[in-house]
Amino acid sequence: MAAFLESPFGALLDNARVAWRGIAANKLRSGLTMLGVVIGVATVIALLSIGNGARASIEGRITQTGSNLLFVRAGFAQDRGPVQGGGGGAVTLTIADAEAIADPNEVPDALHVAPEYRQGTQLIFGDVNINTQVRGVTSVYPDAYTLVLAAGRFIEDADVRRRANVVVLGSETAADLFGDADPLGQRIKANLPGTDGGVAPLTVVGVLEPVGGSALSGNPDESVYVPLTTAQFELFGGRNRLGQATASLITIVAVEGRSADAKAEIEVLLRRRHDIAEGATDDFSVTSQEDLLTLASDVTQTMTLFLGAIAAISLLVGGIGIMNIMLVSVTERTREIGIRKAVGARRADILSQFLIEAIVLSGIGGALGVGLGYGVSVGVTASGLMTTAVTTSSVVMAVAFALFVGLASGIYPARRAAAMNTIDALRYE
Repeated sequence: MAAFLESPFGALLDNARVAWRGIAANKLRSGLTMLGVVIGVATVIALLSIGNGARASIEGRITQTGSNLLFVRAGFAQDRGPVQGGGGGAVTLTIADAEAIADPNEVPDALHVAPEYRQGTQLIFGDVNINTQVRGVTSVYPDAYTLVLAAGRFIEDADVRRRANVVVLGSETAADLFGDADPLGQRIKANLPGTDGGVAPLTVVGVLEPVGGSALSGNPDESVYVPLTTAQFELFGGRNRLGQATASLITIVAVEGRSADAKAEIEVLLRRRHDIAEGATDDFSVTSQEDLLTLASDVTQTMTLFLGAIAAISLLVGGIGIMNIMLVSVTERTREIGIRKAVGARRADILSQFLIEAIVLSGIGGALGVGLGYGVSVGVTASGLMTTAVTTSSVVMAVAFALFVGLASGIYPARRAAAMNTIDALRYE
């Protein structure tokens, strides 16, 4: 036993006991010192959990319709001198483009092609009126976005051919217009833009199950769906300057694992159809879910790092508090340091005593901060504001940083204590 006490491990254990007695002798001061570390660690964990939760939520919304979707959006044709190519100064994405993409000879890696035309307007039923987005679609649309009917039917090919005045309601729109009443068979009115009080009657033929908001297509629950041709020609006049029927968006379901090939095929096809010269800027954009996931991941990762950096500042403030208290402690215990040195304590013993004290303070504060940060994260999730995600890496990082701050904050006071002259320390009052 005596040999162990004389070993480096025994000396370290003895210094740890002395350090703990110093902490326990001033419980209130030690607790207040740890409070800065507790708040710092809790802030790091809570903010990182919010950032991680936001990233998981965004990525989940992007992938909720599958992992093989492509999105073609309209641009605007630029003047190319005396001769205009394609749509010539108007919205360039047309229904003819969608039909070409759906041709297996042109884009063999496209399974489903769902063009749509969107525009906001006011819907009226009785004394209720709401503003919502009207989407002109085809029968393929539910296959692209995995929409499920709660009642009735969806838009059919026959509706598109005859420009039928029928409408399918999102779940929230149906509740806003009809409450608990059955909307099927009811007639609503849609305001016609550019007319003086003009409205178009629409018969409700279906209601969708709730699906929640999408990062890609807005919130289907708050939208309504009409035949594509009805939206273009009966409601909004969706034509470009050349009289071609236009599309706001074309969604393509690619063959599984072939999204990149389908994207390349679509870009080649549309550049040819729009007469875009080599090296010229495209008047359209083709985006895959992988592109959106990468962008979302980069943005949320930057946001998470930014939140973590802000939280780390509070940890540094806590470290300054530890250093301040340790300096006070060294001054108060100057005579004790002198006595220890007089009875044989080495400089390394004094140094390790105060370093251990600083590390213990930051370690206990870090452990309590982990609990508080986890509690805050759980509370935010339980409130329904957003879903958070506490990760092991964030906990390890926060605790490790807290210990490092404690060590760094304790070095100067410990060196100052270890460097004291024994005679001067014994004379200190």
